[in-house]
Amino acid sequence: MTFVNTSLLAGTALVALPIVLHLIMRQRPKRFEFPALRFVQQRHETNQRRLRLRHLLLLLLRVAAIALLACALARPSVKFSGMLGSREAPVAAALVFDAAPRMDYRQNNRTRLEAAQELGQWLLAQLPAESEIAVLDTRLGPGAFQVDRGAARQQIDRLAAVANSRPVAETVEEAARLLGESELERKELYVFTDLARGAWPADAASGLRGRLGKLDGVGIYVIDVGVENPANYGLGELHLSAQVLSSRSPLSVETDLSCSGAEGTRAVELLLAGDDGAMLKRSEQTHTLKSGEAKRLEFRIGSLGEGTHQGLVRLVGQDGLEADDVRYFTVEVKPPWRVLIAAPEPAQRNALFLSEALAPEMMRRQGLARFECRVLSLAELADQPLGDYAAVLLLDPRPLEPAVWRKLTDYASDGHGVGVFLGRHALPVDSFNAAVAQELLPGKLLRQARSPDGDNYLAPRSYEHPILAEFRELAGAVPWHLSPVFRYWELGEMNQGVGVVIRYLDGRPALVERPIGSGWAVCMTTPVSDDPNRDPWNLLPVSIEPGQQWPFVILANQIANYLVGSIEEQFNYVAGQAAVLPLGAEVQTWNFLVTAPDGLKFTHSTEPTKRQLVVPSTDQVGHYQVEAAGSFRRGFSVNLAPRQTKLTRVPTEELKEIFGPFEFRVARSRHEIDRDISRGRVGRELFPPLMLLLAAVLAGELLVANRFYRE
Repeated sequence: MTFVNTSLLAGTALVALPIVLHLIMRQRPKRFEFPALRFVQQRHETNQRRLRLRHLLLLLLRVAAIALLACALARPSVKFSGMLGSREAPVAAALVFDAAPRMDYRQNNRTRLEAAQELGQWLLAQLPAESEIAVLDTRLGPGAFQVDRGAARQQIDRLAAVANSRPVAETVEEAARLLGESELERKELYVFTDLARGAWPADAASGLRGRLGKLDGVGIYVIDVGVENPANYGLGELHLSAQVLSSRSPLSVETDLSCSGAEGTRAVELLLAGDDGAMLKRSEQTHTLKSGEAKRLEFRIGSLGEGTHQGLVRLVGQDGLEADDVRYFTVEVKPPWRVLIAAPEPAQRNALFLSEALAPEMMRRQGLARFECRVLSLAELADQPLGDYAAVLLLDPRPLEPAVWRKLTDYASDGHGVGVFLGRHALPVDSFNAAVAQELLPGKLLRQARSPDGDNYLAPRSYEHPILAEFRELAGAVPWHLSPVFRYWELGEMNQGVGVVIRYLDGRPALVERPIGSGWAVCMTTPVSDDPNRDPWNLLPVSIEPGQQWPFVILANQIANYLVGSIEEQFNYVAGQAAVLPLGAEVQTWNFLVTAPDGLKFTHSTEPTKRQLVVPSTDQVGHYQVEAAGSFRRGFSVNLAPRQTKLTRVPTEELKEIFGPFEFRVARSRHEIDRDISRGRVGRELFPPLMLLLAAVLAGELLVANRFYRE
């Protein structure tokens, strides 16, 4: 317990006054000669004890009144945890500012970050002299104490929103680590944030609590600069039909338009960069939304020429937060991929299901098929040059000559893709288990596993692999059970580097992948070329219900896309990610010029052996261009992560779960901050309850005195 006016405690010495008065005014007994009457004597003794008790009670009430008045005037405070001390004692203070893009939300012509800066500058002036001050924001990197108060003030003035802001909880953890290094006994932690849910992920709570547990009695103050009910329209994450697509394929761009705070009508437009770099409008949609409503938007664009195309989707008009009004994208358009399909005789019939899935006849006639499939027999494979094809697919192969296995392995090592669909013709197994074949295959063939009742089928455990990306949104609704697998090859011990993409319901591998040099080999342990009317190994291409064979069509296209490399190439990133651009064999230069969205140009180089360009700095949102000597010209786009622009606030109950047992105070104004700091440093003042208690004591004294003297 501490006292604001310690000297006034001397007033408690006045409690001697009622004691002296009590002793002086005490009535002394007078002697009278009277007959010894027994009953009168007993009555006298009883009355004397009662008077003595009443005198003592009145004395105690008067002493208590004087003592309470002296204590109340001394302004005592009590703190039940942490460290007691003077409000003016030096502190080690860490000021943490949320610098996420959503802090640029504007209300009353002021952003949330500007409001935080204003409160931060005011708070800086309130800190005691000789304090150690650290100013941190949510950009990546360690924190440090500023050399003086002026440096801290400049640091707050220079604060700006960062595209790749880390969660506030991680920065608070870093601030707690920094405070632990200070030798000052008193430590205080101030967090300026809009209390958005994305700033406080649950997975960061354990690390935060562990770091706070190493500090003794730290005062935690959360300064809420957010808006209770923000009014805003925003665009969600972009979903492209493909980042690398054929010149025959249209581009589909999807996003979500959301509304919060107030209903209204907004227009959304899609723009593409022309040959001169200027953005040209290609499509526009207008929608009316109510508060809390979201709507999926889709734009389709055709007739894209070969090369790199960059565009954006944006809201027309202005609102409170500009950061979620624009989303950028980049796509690469290439000629149709040539795919070689080798199948048993009759080759055209055995390859029908796969070739139709990759290049349907109707789309071929319209010139819209993304793949150009050439079908030949397995016997022709030995004499067929493979360099002109982006991928080679083997359907139910028979034993091949060692030279053919070597040819396929070399083809994959050069950066291409090979797909193998094992079936009934994989006999004898010794040919497939030979060393030259095992350089391409994922493992040795053991035996044929059977499920004649049709109770086995493809059952992916996860949809994280790029081949399964198209199934993610429909993960629980894919009718795999309608395409049973009756027979498949069971594999023995896997070769090094092999990964399982899809398993059967019984847990055994169905689709596996293996890196081969610079390329890939994918193997499926059941075929896709069996006649469904002649003891088939599976019903993947046809399904047992009409119209439910679409999972096979998507899976076949995804496997082909993966093998030709269109899935692996990425041209759209989240701020902070390292951008990786593959370099084809035609690129013979290793020095590149990169142009950032703000127009700043910088050079970047790579090693010839890596065949890729890595751009580690993507802190700006927008379009990047990459150029090199000759005709090389590529690009990529960077967007904000969705959590960076979400304004949904975290409830106080969830915040309590994040901090756990550590007490924190939430303030929204200077008055509340000052009150909380006062309580945190010197504790809670007892003046109000002491005055109430004093009033009760005086009332009791008056009641007892009136009754006593009246009697």
